[in-house]
Amino acid sequence: MALVKTPPTLVPSPAALDDAEVERIRNDFPVLDQTIHGHPLVYLDSGATSQHPRSVLEAEQDFYEQRNAAVHRGAHELAVRATDAYEDARVAVARFVGAAPDEIVWTSNATEAINLVAYALGNASAWAERGRGGAGMRELAVGPGDEIVVTELEHHANLIPWQELAFRTGATLRWIPVDDAGRLRMEEAEKIIGPRTRVVAFAHASNVLGSVAPVEELVGLARRVGALTVLDACQSAPHMPLDLAGLGVDFAAFSGHKMLAPTGIGALYGRRELLDALPPVLVGGSMITTVTMERAEYLPAPQRFEAGTQRISQAVAFAAAVDYLNHVGMDRIHAWEAGLGARLAEGIAAIPGVRLLGPAPGAEWHGSGRIGLAAFNVEGVHAHDVGQYLDSAGIAVRVGHHCAQPLHRRLGLTASTRASAYLYTTTAEVEAFLGALAEVRAYFGVAR
Repeated sequence: MALVKTPPTLVPSPAALDDAEVERIRNDFPVLDQTIHGHPLVYLDSGATSQHPRSVLEAEQDFYEQRNAAVHRGAHELAVRATDAYEDARVAVARFVGAAPDEIVWTSNATEAINLVAYALGNASAWAERGRGGAGMRELAVGPGDEIVVTELEHHANLIPWQELAFRTGATLRWIPVDDAGRLRMEEAEKIIGPRTRVVAFAHASNVLGSVAPVEELVGLARRVGALTVLDACQSAPHMPLDLAGLGVDFAAFSGHKMLAPTGIGALYGRRELLDALPPVLVGGSMITTVTMERAEYLPAPQRFEAGTQRISQAVAFAAAVDYLNHVGMDRIHAWEAGLGARLAEGIAAIPGVRLLGPAPGAEWHGSGRIGLAAFNVEGVHAHDVGQYLDSAGIAVRVGHHCAQPLHRRLGLTASTRASAYLYTTTAEVEAFLGALAEVRAYFGVAR
């Protein structure tokens, strides 16, 4: 017997989100209905991992109860149903980010997706060196004398893979610096991105500062010299309408667990002709056409990058997650979170002894604003102590370097505290957080 799916309690509307509708949205998220240390849970760690509506939880359970089988392998009915669900999920997620279905490769997360591109480019170098793949492979190869460009803002997942690619191939890693406020120094970018640049990798939105990158300018600089662009869309795909083809990037990575889906599922977007040209990274079953004892021939993308048994139930649940986000409306979600982000930034900046990281409210790049995320440093109190104090009030935030040690070092810090909102965050929760934050220094006896 199939599960009876729980429909979302909200009603689609072109009007802006308000607290009344957000309260209805919250009813779809079971985990939010609890107390922590005697206080109602205020979950402000969605930048790390989002929560799941019932429709997503039920979609994964329904798959296991009704359609569980290996995909692309069997002729029996369950296998057909599983394959249809798996590929329908690809269609849904592709449509959500403005891509074609064969431009979406399933991965475990965005980290794997970025590593996939970096290792595939390294494999292209090896193939080209041995005369495999023709002229197209030589165009993808990275080697001595070539340059890979990142930014000083990057999450480690969009930095270390490029460090390693440079090490393996003899290329040089360069980076676009930030100013004292954490804004990219675009005048330096114009000097750094040059004829030797083969890859430009950057975050769409900073996971520390919440600021949105000047994507059009960076893509333009890369295109001018024929470099590939790799977009870390982990903090943009969940929070704003996304059209990857329209942005003009060559590759992009995003994770399901930051956008209402389960852990263990992410996606790589790649322009079709590039994915088909790149060598595979993981090899084995399900991604080949012909195998002899001497060699193998590989399927076109996306299957050439999906060796072995895949994340089938997670992909199905990912599709349910984007259905939910579409039901609410990404324009409405983005507008709601922009307001929350502005209030977070303004409120944090107004508390004595608390330093907001990144551009001052209203001083972001080209008026691009910020997502609903803000990191800060409390003078005289370690970030972990700040997090524990807030937790005692039922408020969940992130502490540490947020996998961005170089950026923290540039800002003169080793760690910070981060509050991040989502579509289920109310203005009352933001105010509760700001009220608790204002008490931290006095609690630890460092207020003047």
